[in-house]
Amino acid sequence: MGKMPKNSLLRLLGIELSPVSHTERMLSTVGGFLGIYGILQISAVFVSPLAAALIVASMGASAVLLFAVPHGPLSQPWPVIGGHLVSAVIGVSCAKLVPDALLAAALAVGLAIGAMHYLRCIHPPGGASALVAVVGGSSVHALGYQYVITPVLLNVLVIVTVAVLFNYPFAWRRYPAALKKKPPPSQLHPQRRSSISHEDLVYALSEVDSFIDVSEQDLLAIYELATQRSLSQQLVPDELRLGHFYSNGRYGNEWSVRQIVDQSHTSGAAGDIIYKVLAGDGRRSSGVATRKEFARWAKHEVYRDDENWRRVTPPESE
Repeated sequence: MGKMPKNSLLRLLGIELSPVSHTERMLSTVGGFLGIYGILQISAVFVSPLAAALIVASMGASAVLLFAVPHGPLSQPWPVIGGHLVSAVIGVSCAKLVPDALLAAALAVGLAIGAMHYLRCIHPPGGASALVAVVGGSSVHALGYQYVITPVLLNVLVIVTVAVLFNYPFAWRRYPAALKKKPPPSQLHPQRRSSISHEDLVYALSEVDSFIDVSEQDLLAIYELATQRSLSQQLVPDELRLGHFYSNGRYGNEWSVRQIVDQSHTSGAAGDIIYKVLAGDGRRSSGVATRKEFARWAKHEVYRDDENWRRVTPPESE
């Protein structure tokens, strides 16, 4: 059995390789701290320290979504509020109506998932709110349905309010996603752009038939930005440079990066170049191609940025 390529292993493990700035990571960290600190102060007033720890655990998961993935569908106000409240109601009901604690706990989580699906408020931490209602102990059981209001609803309102206020100064990550600043529409080669309608996107998502944790607006924004860059330049044989890196711009296993390591003295498109493959398909191999062939293969020039390859932006398009 051959050795699995590094990129294939990373994809198999689900390791996210999208580049994220250090600023974004630090903002997520600070926002999560502020949200949970406020919730800790509230929960301790209504229930015992042990029960408060269990309740805050579910809110800690919500904090990850609201401050690290503020534009994800699972992070929006209705999923957060509805997911926690619906799940809390189901959890309390199971605790009251099902004598067997293990069966009640399993039913609470399973029914919460189904309810969140049908009510379009899927929020994974909601499952924890349902579970805590069953296994949270006597102090939680004593609250009964009051558990839904205090501390669950109160905690949800606190963390959503902190998310709105904390993210608002940063236009690219405003919360909810509808407040995010949208990029201006592209005017670049409009005759060559194919538009995607809402109906086209809905059809495509229905064909996938699985919950996709990215909003329709973000998908369209990604398409818009990618289209602008795709049409901004095309490589020609004379632009190829010794020592530079180029990508074919493809997806998945077909993506590849090559470096030009040598070239013939023959000028023009027919001149030969020698390249080696540094990443992706054919990694660690080498080859020879004419300048015309290489330019036809290459989609754009790239450069190495930590663990990622980024496209070189020409001065005229900056």
